[in-house]
Amino acid sequence: MNNMKTYTCLYLFFLLLMMISYGPASGQELYKMPIDTETRWSSFENPAAKKGAGGSENKKAKGHPSENIAPGETKTLMDAKGAGIIQRMWMTINDRSPAMLRSLRLEMYWDGSAKPAVSVPLGDFFGVGLGRKVAFQNALFSDPEGRSFTSYIPMPYRKAARVTIKNESDKPVTLFYDINYQQVKSHAEDIAYFHAYWNRVTKTELGKDFEILPLVKGKGRFLGMNMGIITDPLYQNSWWGEGEVKIYLDGDGDLPTLNGTGTEDYIGTGWGQGLFTHQYQGCLVADEKTRQWAFYRYHVPDPVYFSRDCKVTIQIMGGEMRDKVREYVKNGAPLIPVTVSGKEFTKLFEMSTPPQLNDENFPDGWTNFYRQDDVSATAYFYLSAPTSQVPALQDVRSRVAALPEKY
Repeated sequence: MNNMKTYTCLYLFFLLLMMISYGPASGQELYKMPIDTETRWSSFENPAAKKGAGGSENKKAKGHPSENIAPGETKTLMDAKGAGIIQRMWMTINDRSPAMLRSLRLEMYWDGSAKPAVSVPLGDFFGVGLGRKVAFQNALFSDPEGRSFTSYIPMPYRKAARVTIKNESDKPVTLFYDINYQQVKSHAEDIAYFHAYWNRVTKTELGKDFEILPLVKGKGRFLGMNMGIITDPLYQNSWWGEGEVKIYLDGDGDLPTLNGTGTEDYIGTGWGQGLFTHQYQGCLVADEKTRQWAFYRYHVPDPVYFSRDCKVTIQIMGGEMRDKVREYVKNGAPLIPVTVSGKEFTKLFEMSTPPQLNDENFPDGWTNFYRQDDVSATAYFYLSAPTSQVPALQDVRSRVAALPEKY
């Protein structure tokens, strides 16, 4: 019982520390009253978030909790003028199929910019890749029962904020939402704007790293990412996660400043990757049957800052014992052997004349190899400017290709 009381007290203390250190009140302690700050909620019951104007329809008796979004239609969810900070976003929809979660385009514009700082599929933005519905909670996102989506990422702006959602599917969808924010008089000079970028390659190029975040210029912070992978059946049940995350900072050339040791290592586990949900790292999908994994890493307690530019990539690399790798090649799987862990660790790319996989003198042991898989990722970052150089969101066909109707 004493251990349980101790655990409960530590857990509550941790939550309080999170709210104070990273919470929506811009670092304000819970008992302090900030100056020149007003609370606003934007929802269909008060989309303009006007003072004293909420719930005016149906004689104040739940008159406008949701709206339908027709195919091709865009809804404006928030349109605020002046300085402020979004602290929480919550949404739910009646169709939570993989295709719909990828077809809804969520966009955010800061300070009147024509280009969005955020332009990503709805489902992927809220922390789970592959259009999957998963009940979870971590430091930045939650989905309490797999039926809703919540973000707690603080998003400051100086002059204006606009949030929209567009239905790029061929079906109507019903949306409920609220966006909670604070109106403030001004911000300090050192704030940065929130950005998000989504990328998918249905069949990665052999030996080429996947870009989690393409090169962005300016001063900022890489906040982290969530990633989804659908492995190619040509590699059977082999391990897919040998790829290392590489973070290029402030003019790095061929070599990055920050370099991980493996995919599952980057999210804090090891020797494979199963289901777990922690505050800053986790794996929400580990589906051996469909060969799908979705995982995340958020650099909250271990910030990644940059002063000039930043790029984040991951190698698409797997591993298996040598004879099984030979079998994959025989069955038509494209791959390039990289290293072998046998009696000694053999670096094939450093050999003047490396043996071929089917040669008698090719070392026996665990063989790491470049491979090709279906990979997608959402990158989250802060930048000193309200826009960035990232490419536009891919078209809806590319986003939903090869996804099942349901999970």
